[in-house]
Amino acid sequence: MPDTIIKNARILWKNELQSADITITDGKIEKIGKNTPRDGNTIDARGALVLPGIIDVHVHFRDPGLTHKENWYTGSCAAAAGGVTTVIDHPNTVPPTLDKKSFKLKLTSAKRKSIIDFGINGGVVPSSDPQKMQELWNLGVTAFGEIFMADGELAVGEPDLERLLRSVAELRAVACIHAENGELCSHFTEELRGIRRPDIYSRARPNICEAIAIEQVLEMQEASVQRSGVKVRDDAPARTHICHLSTREGVGVIRRMRYGQKEVPFTCEVAPHHIFLQHKDWDRLGTFGKMNPPLRKRCLQHLWNALNDRTIDIIASDHAPHTEEEKRANIWDAPAGVPGVETMFPLMLNAVKQNLVPLWRVIEAMTLKPAQIFGLTGKGRIAKGYDADLIIVDTRNVREIKGEELHSKAGWTPFEGKEGIFPEMVMSRGEIVYDGEIAGRKGRGRFLCGKGLDDRAAEAQD
Repeated sequence: MPDTIIKNARILWKNELQSADITITDGKIEKIGKNTPRDGNTIDARGALVLPGIIDVHVHFRDPGLTHKENWYTGSCAAAAGGVTTVIDHPNTVPPTLDKKSFKLKLTSAKRKSIIDFGINGGVVPSSDPQKMQELWNLGVTAFGEIFMADGELAVGEPDLERLLRSVAELRAVACIHAENGELCSHFTEELRGIRRPDIYSRARPNICEAIAIEQVLEMQEASVQRSGVKVRDDAPARTHICHLSTREGVGVIRRMRYGQKEVPFTCEVAPHHIFLQHKDWDRLGTFGKMNPPLRKRCLQHLWNALNDRTIDIIASDHAPHTEEEKRANIWDAPAGVPGVETMFPLMLNAVKQNLVPLWRVIEAMTLKPAQIFGLTGKGRIAKGYDADLIIVDTRNVREIKGEELHSKAGWTPFEGKEGIFPEMVMSRGEIVYDGEIAGRKGRGRFLCGKGLDDRAAEAQD
């Protein structure tokens, strides 16, 4: 007998909205169709849109070590309230996720607190060695990175980056790159450090820093794959994923290198703060608008075009919360990063309403493609046998975004006053985790192990 039947849903099927019922059994979608049995719990969607749960492959939930900013419970609650049912957490916590001990520390916390499913990325720093990376891969990390090419103790420069990318290639793993050239960022920052006006931060990390870094890392990765001798396959390619693309110049490099038929396949993402905010928002946000990469001038349309024509593969929040007190420091001392996991999908759904992007493209970029890129089996589609990660949303319900109503510990949002369309109900593996209030049980989220753990298990069976 089915656990739940969602009746009178509108789903996106072959890029068209169609009426259907969805039958859920043991947390998975058993059937999609009409005239379903009435046994089991019934949810009447009343013609509302039912979409696959959003997959956010780039969050910083700050747990362990920085839990005054966020933790796995508050972060996953914010995600669920925004329609996100799966996240991948990046490694720059305290301690950073660099070895078995730090990985287990984060995994234990996530298992105890998260209300949604999750993956964990392994960290890469200049001192990383192949043995530690292999260990993390065998423990089940989803990918490696965000690998920073600039900023602080975690930054990886040449020639370390090329060596480490070769190790990632040998593991057939994904390298997630924060592509800003460290030397250029340092050069421009030192020139401008005496100026305290917030908008000067965009000049300290100009567009060229991103474009040069993207070109550098893609050329390195191609060389790394060639030297490793690992054959690139469609089912398990060694590849690079460029995080938070933010410039028209970066888009240009991506187009040139992708359509130039580079040997190494690569993908890229855009963050909502780079397609909904721009340089002029410094006046409103002040230091609360500080992020890496920074707010840009005259790049919005280039990014929207690249998202629509699939040059940009996916959308990810780069949710990076800080407290209001921390963000009120001067522009050079304030930490970089903004919260966004709860507002990402509502903003994008409202963008559909404004004809900025078609619904099918939003769903592809926020569910199907993230699952494919990061090997999240059973996620990202409304289809038989897939996890029943579902969003029920009334697209007529447009409301103003207010930081005080959001669930992140940060308590603020750079999108204050903008409009979004928030979910009415969110299900994770058939269980309601949000229905206007947080309904998910702390610790119900599952760890989604990466392909390294899968490969090792498969080898043991041979």
